[in-house]
Amino acid sequence: MGFWVGMVLGIAAGVAIIVGFARSENSRAARRRQLAATVASFSKMTIEDSRKLLPSDLYPSWVVFSAQQKLKWLNQELTKIWPFVNQAASELIKTSVEPVLEQYRPIIIASLKFSKLTLGTVAPQFTGISIIENTQESGIVMELEMNWDANPSIILDVKTRLGVALPIQVKDIGFTGIFRLIFKPLVEELPCFGAVCFSLRKKKKLDFRLKVIGGEISAIPGISDALEDTIKNAIEDSITWPVRKVIPIIPGDYSDLELKPVGTLEVKLVQARDLTNKDLIGKSDPFAIVYVRPLPDKMKRSKTINNDLNPIWNEHFEFIVEDASTQTVTVKIFDDDGIQESDLIGCAQVSLQDLQPGKVKDVWLKLVKDLDIQRDRKDRGQVHLELLYCPFDMKDEAPNPFAPQFSMTSLEKTMTSMENGSGGSSFDMMSSSRKKKEIIMRGVLSVTVISGEDLPAMDMNGKSDPYVVLSLKKTKTKYKTRVVNESLNPVWNQTFDFVVEDGLHDMLILEVYDHDTFRRDYMGRCILTLTKVMLEEEYEESFNLEGAKSGKLNLHLKWSPQPIMRDTREEDRFR
Repeated sequence: MGFWVGMVLGIAAGVAIIVGFARSENSRAARRRQLAATVASFSKMTIEDSRKLLPSDLYPSWVVFSAQQKLKWLNQELTKIWPFVNQAASELIKTSVEPVLEQYRPIIIASLKFSKLTLGTVAPQFTGISIIENTQESGIVMELEMNWDANPSIILDVKTRLGVALPIQVKDIGFTGIFRLIFKPLVEELPCFGAVCFSLRKKKKLDFRLKVIGGEISAIPGISDALEDTIKNAIEDSITWPVRKVIPIIPGDYSDLELKPVGTLEVKLVQARDLTNKDLIGKSDPFAIVYVRPLPDKMKRSKTINNDLNPIWNEHFEFIVEDASTQTVTVKIFDDDGIQESDLIGCAQVSLQDLQPGKVKDVWLKLVKDLDIQRDRKDRGQVHLELLYCPFDMKDEAPNPFAPQFSMTSLEKTMTSMENGSGGSSFDMMSSSRKKKEIIMRGVLSVTVISGEDLPAMDMNGKSDPYVVLSLKKTKTKYKTRVVNESLNPVWNQTFDFVVEDGLHDMLILEVYDHDTFRRDYMGRCILTLTKVMLEEEYEESFNLEGAKSGKLNLHLKWSPQPIMRDTREEDRFR
């Protein structure tokens, strides 16, 4: 009996142990699942969720959760150290800016120096921060947006040509802009970068006021405007991107970080159309200002076309490019008012990063009043440009129509013949001589006027009797097609050959007229530079008629080059 009782109790105890172990394992598994779910929930928490759990005043001062808090912390720390920054930066700014002010000193001023310069007690405030992803740079690129309503003490000691000394105070400075910091190169030594480059990436606003201590600056006409232009040019030339200041942190050679040209930009200002008329009597007298960097010695001005809202310039300019990824080319069209200040008709801009290196880009740009405000409902006209960006490190995969490449043999032959049998053939000699020579793209241009499409109706019967007048702008050579009677879609298939003396600076103009017995009616025109045909040698294309509601011409163009060199030194001698 005792045996059976013991056996039953043992079985019961064993079952109890097994059941208890099973429940324990289930409970541990449940806790693990709950812990995993909790960890997953924490991993999905946002900054706002964390703030709900713990108030911000309980966080340590070094814990920052958002960009706004980072900027707040940065501004607080800058305010603390600003007196020391002011003392250190004031002398640095004075010694670096004074030579630039002297460089852009206006003619009416004999000398221009700082007699006092401190940045004041109000520290700048950073309002934005971003890290620029740049796979081409072995460093870190950071941009900081800064707002500064300053109270500096800046006094300029100005002496005029008349011997008058003027202490001029720069007051009420308001500045908003974006500064770029580049930490490069990255090294395996604290602080992990060799140098810091800083530059003013974008200037959004710069306001200041000039005041003569103890007098009025308006007492001397022209001084205020001249000084304002000088100060803005100095800022543009000293710290505005792509100019950058390099501060070594770890001793080393950082010359590769300094500003260097990376290529050339060729700009052909072709024409403009439908410009706004700024004159009350007659039409505007437009001219263009073209630049990559807005400095007086780097801006190009076209000739003035009098009394014309559809001017044709066909002028070529060349610019040095320092950073193709951020720089732009800007064109501004003005109405020339003689001795009075010229009126802005409109402006346009093209980013150099939109240009394919070695390829000509032909663009029509809509003119706007302000480049920073692109929304402009007023029609101010359009400007026609041809752009070519050539990096210095680009291989000669395609010819440059603005500066054609020649083999050394042919170039030597040409130069030798022009130098009265001189047999110099060294590369250095050719390079120095080429600077004093102008390349002339001479050749034969064959133009086939194939047909016209959807030409405007000029006669009462809804038809026209169209013909085309072809001419070169410089050589004045003219040809005319036959008249096709009563047709809005005429077919000519006529070919004309032009001997072109200077293809880089000439233009093909095709004007379409309606033939009548006693007169002719103008229907529209097409204006073509010779850049594309010189580059491709032969192509066929349709061109819309300018000045017409509809219509286009179908053309085939072919170029047979005969390049020569002209010595501009001889021409300059007789001008």
